[in-house]
Amino acid sequence: MQLYIGNQNYSTWSLRAWLIIKQFNLEAQITKLKLFSDEFYQTLEPITPTAKVPVLVDGPVTVWESLAILEYINEAYLDAKAWPSDQVQKAKARALAAEMHSGFSALRAEMPMNIRAKRKIQLSEQGHKDLARIESMFTEQMNQYPTGWLFGQWSIADAMYAPVVLRLQSYGMTLNTTAQQYIEKQLNSPALQLWLKQSQQESDIIIEDELGEPLN
Repeated sequence: MQLYIGNQNYSTWSLRAWLIIKQFNLEAQITKLKLFSDEFYQTLEPITPTAKVPVLVDGPVTVWESLAILEYINEAYLDAKAWPSDQVQKAKARALAAEMHSGFSALRAEMPMNIRAKRKIQLSEQGHKDLARIESMFTEQMNQYPTGWLFGQWSIADAMYAPVVLRLQSYGMTLNTTAQQYIEKQLNSPALQLWLKQSQQESDIIIEDELGEPLN
C-alpha cells in the first residue's frame, strides 16, 4: 500500500486515513506532499481524478477519498474489525462518521486544524451549535463506553473525529468533564502522538489556516 498525504500540521483528511494504518500497524509507504505546491499537483494528477489528498494506491486499486480509504482498508486488511461488531452500534458509528464527513461546516471553517498553533477565536452562532453537538456526542458515547473510545474499541468513527480533538486543543476549547475524557484518550494514543511529533517537524505555513489571535 502507498498512502499520499499532505502537511501533517494542517491536513485533517490525511490524518484520518493515516490513523487506521498506524492504529493497526499495517505496512504502507507514506508519501507526504506539500499542499498546493507544484510537486503536489504534478504527483497526484496522474494518480487521482481529484488531485487531492489523501489517496491510497494498493496494487491495481486506487482510492481517493478519506472515508472510502478507511472502509477499503477495513475490508481488505482488518476483517471489518474497525467498526463495532454489534449491528446496532455499527450503524450508529457509521452515522456519526457520516455526520462528520458532511457536517460541522462552521466549526471546520472557523477552526481550521493547525497543530502547531495556540490561538483564540470567536465562534459564530452556528460554530457554537457545532461545538455543542460535538460535546453532546462525546458525552453520550463516554457515558456508554467509559474506556475512552467512542464505541469501546478504536473504530473508524474515532479516525473521523481525531481532527476535531486537535482543533479543540489548538483553540483552547474545553468541554465538560465527561466529553473531555474522550479528548484525553485521543491525545494520549500512540498513533496520534506520532502524528503530533511529525507535524512539529514541519515549517511550511498555509496562511488561510492561520486564523485567530495567540493564546496568552
